[in-house]
Order: sequence, then structure tokens, then C-alpha cells
Amino acid sequence: MRAALWLLALFGVAVAIALFAGNNQGTVTLFWPPWRIDLSLNLVLLLLLAGFVFLHAALRALSALFALPRQALRWRNQQKERAMHALLVDATAHLMAGRFVRARKAAEAALVQEQSLASAGEKVGHAGSLRALAHVLAAESAQALQDRAAREHHLQLALDPTALRDAPAMREGALMRAARWALDERDPQAAEAWLRELPQGAARRTLALRMKLKAARLAGHTEEALDTARLLAKHRAFSPAAGQSIVRGLAVDLLNSAHDVGQLQRAWNALEPAERQMPELAIHASQRLLQLGGEPEQARQWLLPVWERYESLSDAVKVRLVHALEDGLESIDAQWLARIESAQRADPRDPVLQYLAGMACMKRQLWGKAQQLLTQAALGLQDAGLHRQAWRAMASLAEERGDATTAAEAWKRAANP
Repeated sequence: MRAALWLLALFGVAVAIALFAGNNQGTVTLFWPPWRIDLSLNLVLLLLLAGFVFLHAALRALSALFALPRQALRWRNQQKERAMHALLVDATAHLMAGRFVRARKAAEAALVQEQSLASAGEKVGHAGSLRALAHVLAAESAQALQDRAAREHHLQLALDPTALRDAPAMREGALMRAARWALDERDPQAAEAWLRELPQGAARRTLALRMKLKAARLAGHTEEALDTARLLAKHRAFSPAAGQSIVRGLAVDLLNSAHDVGQLQRAWNALEPAERQMPELAIHASQRLLQLGGEPEQARQWLLPVWERYESLSDAVKVRLVHALEDGLESIDAQWLARIESAQRADPRDPVLQYLAGMACMKRQLWGKAQQLLTQAALGLQDAGLHRQAWRAMASLAEERGDATTAAEAWKRAANP
């Protein structure tokens, strides 16, 4: 459509010129005594147009002639700029290929090219970012070569605030690389110091949070590491299973760091409700509470949510839960005893529940019922520890009855499960 409009316009101009010049009888007379020159108006207009074109071409030619030195300088600087970009690409490629010496040389050569351009007064686009990138590549290569002095030198130049005024992303990247190098050297304090210099938005990125988590774990700051792991799990930086495992491990470390009942209670209260529902974590907390001399009733209160989900637990967790409850059976109340008996009656073939109910009856001096339950449990228990404990309990019951033969047989089975 546009071409058709241009063609119509061209025809219109041609028609206008033909109408104007076809019947134009005008003349232009020039008097140059003693001569008189008569020229056609069409010829005069044509000569004026030709003169304008000639003058314009001459001026353009002179301008191009005088611009040749400047264009030659620009061409040379452009070649240097292209060489600088090529050197940066080579430095990156060599660094990825593990050729650290070549990568460092290429990055330093790129810096030389950039300095020559700056001394020539040529402004390179994104000069600050390119210079910082070259310094970071050189520092990365120096880190791989264990040249700490060169690494620190290039890092400080890469973090020059005057050069990175318009390139905040490059500064953030350099800070993150510095934190990574500190972690590689097992220096969590330096890594945390570099990460604290990040802006608030950059500090909440997944990469920064991962490094913060590692630094906190190396430094032994369990509570900070736990908060960071929660945030990473919330951002889906881990798979659900991995995130839960990491949080659980850090929560266990937090509980282990408590040295008395008060500290353990504060650590337990610092956990989120979903974390207190984790079976492994609740079992460990209750066992830790009993180790520190806490009340068994409080330990059983922590285990109550886990007990209510007994049927959904794995066999290993069931065994751990029974061990945790067994530690406080001497002071078990009637309510908990009713819970255990109810669970055992609901699943009478579960040897773990038979064992727990038998031990509870034994602590309550219900010898006959304890003997029956423990005998049934000993025949079906797969866990070696519970199997041994069941036979030891039956040996004690036999000794209470004065049955030395049965007691000896039970002790023998306890010693050889």
C-alpha cells in the first residue's frame, strides 16, 4: 500500500512539473553592458538546482575529507573495544574450562585495553561494568590459583563505588563471589560480613540465602541457620523432603545446644507448630528433656501429637517413640495407661504396642498381664533392642516368681537375640 501511494505521488509530481514547464513562456534577462542575455525560466531553474546539488556534494566531500583523521581514530578505538570484548569472552571460556592462568591473563589484557581507551578519551558503553567484570574474572582465576593477594587486589578494584555507580547488579555479583570465596576457605565470619553489604532485596535471593545458611552452620549460629532454612524452604529452594530434612536437622542441633531444662523449653517454643509436629523432632526433644532432668509428664505432653498419629508412622519411628515413652513409664498416669491399652486393643497384633503395654503393666506391678503381653511381643518383635529388652523383662518377672529355670532361659535369649 505504501509503495502504491509513493507511486501515485511520483506521478502527481511529474504531472505538475509537466504542466508548469510545458507551456512556460517566462524568460530571465541578464544585463551585462554592452550585452543582454535572455534565458528560459526553465533553464534557470534547472541551473539553480544543479548548482545546489553540486555545492552540497562539494561540502559533503570537504566534510568527509576533514573527518578522516577522526574516523581513523574512532576505527582504531572500535577495534580496541572489540578486542576488549573478545578478551573478556576468552577469559570466561578459559575460566569455565579450568585454564585459570590463561583466564587471568585474558582478563588483565582486557583491563589494559580498557585503560588505553580511557586514556584516548574514548567512552565505552558500560565501561564500569566491563571493568568490574574483568576484575571479577581475574579475581576468580586468582582464587583458583590460591593467589589470595591478587584476588583481594582485583576484588577491591571490582567493588570501586565510582565505577559501579550505574551498575548495581555487578556490585551485588562481586559481593556474592567474595562471600563464596570466604566459604571455600571455611571463614564464615568473612562470608557473613560480605553478605551484610548486600542490599535488602539481593540478600533475600535464593543464592544469597544458601550462602547465608552455610555460613551460619559453619559459624555455629544454629538459630540463624534455622530461620534461613525456613525461608529457603518457603521459597522452594529445596525439594519438600530435602527442606524438611534440613530444618529437622537444624532443629535437632538447636535442641542439643540447650544445657538445662529452661533453655530446652525456650528452644522448643522457638520452633514453629509444624516443626513441633515432626515425629523425629518431638521424640528427640522428649528424650533430651529427660536427659536434662525434666518432668516425664512434660515429655509425654510433647509426644502426644505423635502418639495420636501412631498408625501413620514408619516402623523405625514407632520403635523410637516406644523407647521415648518407656523412659518415663515409672511415673505414667492412668490417662496415658488408658491410651496405651486402647491402642493395643485396637491393634492386638502389633508387637511394638504389645511390648509397650507389657512394660507399662510391669511398672504397675500387673505381673500376669505383663508376662502375657511381653511373651507375645517377644515372638514378633523385629527390632533387636526391643527384643532384648522384652526377654530381659520376662527374666526379671521369672525371678520375681522364683522360677530360676525360666529366668535363665529368658536371660539366655536376651543375650542371644
